[in-house]
Amino acid sequence: MKNTNISTIDHFIIIGFPGLQPEYYGPVSVLLLFLFLSIVVGNGFISAVIVYERTLHKPTYIIFFNLAMTDILFGVVTLPKVIARYWWNDVISSFRACFTQMYFVHSLGAIHSLILLMLALDRFVAIWFPLQYSSLFTNKSISIACSLCWSLTFIRMLGIVLHASTLPYCNLNVILQCYCDHVSVTRLGCGDQVTYVYSVALANAMVTLLVPLTFIIFSYFSVIIAVLKMSHTERRHKVLSTCAPQIFITCLYYVPRCFVYIAHNLGFSFGVYTRTVITMMYSLIPALVNPIVYCFKTKDIKEALIHRFKSRKVSIETASKQNNRETKS
Repeated sequence: MKNTNISTIDHFIIIGFPGLQPEYYGPVSVLLLFLFLSIVVGNGFISAVIVYERTLHKPTYIIFFNLAMTDILFGVVTLPKVIARYWWNDVISSFRACFTQMYFVHSLGAIHSLILLMLALDRFVAIWFPLQYSSLFTNKSISIACSLCWSLTFIRMLGIVLHASTLPYCNLNVILQCYCDHVSVTRLGCGDQVTYVYSVALANAMVTLLVPLTFIIFSYFSVIIAVLKMSHTERRHKVLSTCAPQIFITCLYYVPRCFVYIAHNLGFSFGVYTRTVITMMYSLIPALVNPIVYCFKTKDIKEALIHRFKSRKVSIETASKQNNRETKS
């Protein structure tokens, strides 16, 4: 079929992991289901703790809450379709469904990047300008900032996705990926505008990732310098214990992406299967690991959970003793 200026396809075929043998479809779908449930339950649990525990109604934990929400939504947007692909062989994604998924995938990725930037700025101001922190980082100001991150990113990404949807898709409709993303879909486009659409999206992606990353590196580098200047060992340990989870979360998100980008520019090529696995890993592992980091590396959340558990245990013991007394009487 020759390329024309009009789309001749109305759906895409999602391959998932290219080259995966059918005998592995079952185990892979079970593994993906486990990842999906872990992401939703883990981040949902952390979100509930932050909402219901009044001691966590602070700017930093409002940012954590928004980070957890991006992780939940990303899992909901991407995993059910690829699970269905291996469970029921549901490989068909309609034109609109594919572009809708692409819209949310890239929007949530960009929001995640901005939320990580806010975490870095939160620690930077808290350590370098502690007297101004309470006036700059209030619950209201952080809530407004997070709302702007969501709304402005959704508006900006709408233009990118609509731009890609204007391309004619004439003959190829097979996506060698687990979900619809901009690169995989626009590669299937035809016509003279493909390169231009791809270049605009690439420039937007670089701004979305590299601008926040630049400020994040500067912020944490400044924090490390401030820690090294501290003479009091206990205070230094407190600052490090506060910043360590955030640095770890940021590294999980950015390091794999930077590795793939640098490797590509240095001439290292990955096979289609390897590239798909790497993409899924750096997309899902941060969402999977973040709740564990919150629970075990964030002091306030850990203390809130311990306090809640002890209070629950005491109430159960009290109720049990009361029931025993009523039984005896």
